[in-house]
Amino acid sequence: MRLGVLDVGSNTVHLLVVDAHPGARPLPAHSHKAELRLAELLNGSGAVTDAGVERLVDVVRDALRAAEDKGVEEVLPFATSAVREAPNADAVLARVHEETGVRLSVLSGEEEARLTFLAVRRWFGWSSGKLLVLDIGGGSLEIAYGQDEDPDAAVSLPLGAGRLTSTRLPGPLPDPEDLRALRRHVRAEIARTVGEFARLGAPDHAVATSKTFKQLARIAGAPGSGAGLLAQRVLTRKALADWVPRLAAMTPEERAELPGVSAGRAPQLPAGALVAEAAMDLFGVDEVELCPWALREGVILRRLDHLPAV
Repeated sequence: MRLGVLDVGSNTVHLLVVDAHPGARPLPAHSHKAELRLAELLNGSGAVTDAGVERLVDVVRDALRAAEDKGVEEVLPFATSAVREAPNADAVLARVHEETGVRLSVLSGEEEARLTFLAVRRWFGWSSGKLLVLDIGGGSLEIAYGQDEDPDAAVSLPLGAGRLTSTRLPGPLPDPEDLRALRRHVRAEIARTVGEFARLGAPDHAVATSKTFKQLARIAGAPGSGAGLLAQRVLTRKALADWVPRLAAMTPEERAELPGVSAGRAPQLPAGALVAEAAMDLFGVDEVELCPWALREGVILRRLDHLPAV
């Protein structure tokens, strides 16, 4: 069947269309993205503004048209941290349903971590042993660990690259004092969770997903998209430590000229790099391997698991 997964994230609304059936690898057929930057469309209390709701309705409507054009039989719509944490989330969800007919399922942070872990496990397989999975989104950082398809530990922290940029790094060039304060904050938040994972033992394989990690790996020398989905892409802590101060010293326009960095994501890269470096350091990870599958694929795989075999 042809499935579409509609991901309403903090940065983008992404419709991924795949051809899939139980027991087979989902094959990407179409991708439709719209920049939303919902984290920037919040008021002082964190509620989604009227302009933000209008923008969300428009991009969901466009995504539905794209799904119809591509012959999608079923759309799996979900929203993550920006909607989840908004004080007016219920009103936003009701408005989206009223205007588009879409009922967005709001995933908890732990659900995000668990579904991303499932996708990583299916991609790398059982031979990868105990997995540690790190995912930096626009609004949150997800961490999961385990040796089965469901992780033994999974947490979500409010350390997304977009959230931290908008709340703690104002202006195009981060102030050194703001960067130091953010570094302390990020490390303190992550350090609180390390003990929960450390008691489970060292991972056999450390994996990273998300656009932030992909961009950091690319500027550190990993192969670009032209090398194909199966090319191995690795990010080392040493390379990341070299890039953190360099990214902070660049303007967003300069960062956007780096390989693999989009203009829309360039402002968030210093905050994302600080989170990535802190997570790798505090978990004692020297390198992470990038996984092309993440939350969207996890949602699709979970849906396929509940379909009858043909």
